[in-house]
Amino acid sequence: MASPVHEVASKLDTTAAAFVKEHRLPGASVGVVHGDELVWSAGVGFADVPARRSQDPAVLHRIASITKTFTGTAIMQLRDDAKLHLDDPVVAYLPELRRSSSPFGAIETVTIRRLLSHESGLRGDPPGTEWLSATYEGDPAANLARADGFGTLIPPNRQQKYSNLGFQLLGETVSRVAGTSYGSYLRANVLDPLGMTATGFEPLREDLDARCAVGYHRRSFSDELGPAIVPPAVQAEGGLWSCVEDLGRWISLQFREDAGARDGAQILAGATLKEMHAARYLGDDAWTEAWCIAWYAQRKDDVIWVQHSGGLHGFITNICFDPKEKVGAIALLNGDGPASDLAMALGAVARTAVREAAPAIEPPTPTPEPYRDLLGLYADLDDGLIVRLEWRDAKLTVVDPEEPTWRPVLNPTDDRDVFVVEDGVRESGERVTFEREVDGRVRAVDLAGTRLSRLSPVS
Repeated sequence: MASPVHEVASKLDTTAAAFVKEHRLPGASVGVVHGDELVWSAGVGFADVPARRSQDPAVLHRIASITKTFTGTAIMQLRDDAKLHLDDPVVAYLPELRRSSSPFGAIETVTIRRLLSHESGLRGDPPGTEWLSATYEGDPAANLARADGFGTLIPPNRQQKYSNLGFQLLGETVSRVAGTSYGSYLRANVLDPLGMTATGFEPLREDLDARCAVGYHRRSFSDELGPAIVPPAVQAEGGLWSCVEDLGRWISLQFREDAGARDGAQILAGATLKEMHAARYLGDDAWTEAWCIAWYAQRKDDVIWVQHSGGLHGFITNICFDPKEKVGAIALLNGDGPASDLAMALGAVARTAVREAAPAIEPPTPTPEPYRDLLGLYADLDDGLIVRLEWRDAKLTVVDPEEPTWRPVLNPTDDRDVFVVEDGVRESGERVTFEREVDGRVRAVDLAGTRLSRLSPVS
């Protein structure tokens, strides 16, 4: 079935071209994802101005800090494999860090979780960093050798304190826990399973190097464009090159929140993807920005876009997506401009088209046979509480007509009468146990400590 986004292709073309023209950019490579498909893409302007080489969706750009979303994914894979815990102190894996200063408590306050969400208080960059002259130490071993020169600058959990150094340390954690280089781990466990064959770190293969855009510095006093200086070598914090075609696969992965366990191209369990996209804390007083696990979110026109930007010497990039509507957008600029504005503008056009399209009508999923005798009304008559247990949208769901936002979903266990409440409500993780009469009929349910009697029809 064709995506509704195809119907607004001309508007997307116009939006992208107008943006490049308005911001006087050399070029941009852009795309829109709907579900599992890159449904629209385009190149605007030039990937190499003197050579008159055009932009297109296969042109590679430095995606800079979007790399952090890949690093976070690698950490979550290791967490799901029980090889580390998010609340582990980073010093448990990088003992050199013990020489760092932490005036707000023990160095153990710098945890994996806090680094993933930029709330550890760790300094932003390695000592001696000077971005304008591309002075930056990208080797984690070299930085850990001088760990006594850096540490936390503010207390943990006080505010967002963005830290490239923190993600460099997370990359080194991946390497040590996995027993291989960070780049090798990412290739084997993230990029190759997703078919992201054009994404990688320098040095790139010769065929990929030929596809790279030239990054241009900001215009100053004329329309002439000069190539930006070569940035320092970085990896886990911002070193990937990629293209619209590959990043379309990356966004499509993010839409698989309802999928099951990690398997093949499902490189993260659905529940883990959802966990990464969930807001951990607000980033501003206006409640328009929130920080997640290796992602952040921005509310614009009442839509919450999960996203990440990147910026590195001649390249500004952004990918954003709405997990609910399964619509996302990519904006890769080889010049200086607000890539997040372009990505969200393209995403908004596509999202509107999807929402306004006639909904697809699918046949209902049959109720599993073991659940049929569980369905019905349950009540605490003393309190006047009556709820419905339904097979709803292919899930066993508790419905309270008076509390429409409270919809506990029950996940099965090995015991046919015992379930566990899914994430998202107060009772998450609690057990739900059904009681039966001697003849096997269900008589009651213990819903996370609240006992409700089953109401049977009068014969």
